[in-house]
Amino acid sequence: MAHQEVNEGILTHEEIMYNYFMTRGVDFTKIELFRSAREHYKQALIYKAGDPEANERIDFCNAQIRSDRKKVLVIVPFVLALIAAVIALNV
Repeated sequence: MAHQEVNEGILTHEEIMYNYFMTRGVDFTKIELFRSAREHYKQALIYKAGDPEANERIDFCNAQIRSDRKKVLVIVPFVLALIAAVIALNV
């Protein structure tokens, strides 16, 4: 079996920038900063237009952002009601 080497010295500027933005996107995804991750994946598309991996990751981030938004819309009214109840009991 032949060993395949990756020579970083022959990457084009576009490949380097694409790799940079994709790596940053993955890093932000790991810590669940999906908006930042999505923006980095979008930047990667500037250097590799139509890339299916970047587009797939953007779709994933969009789904997570929608899910987080739904959670907030459920939790915030509950918290506000709880605060109002505490205030009402202390008056």
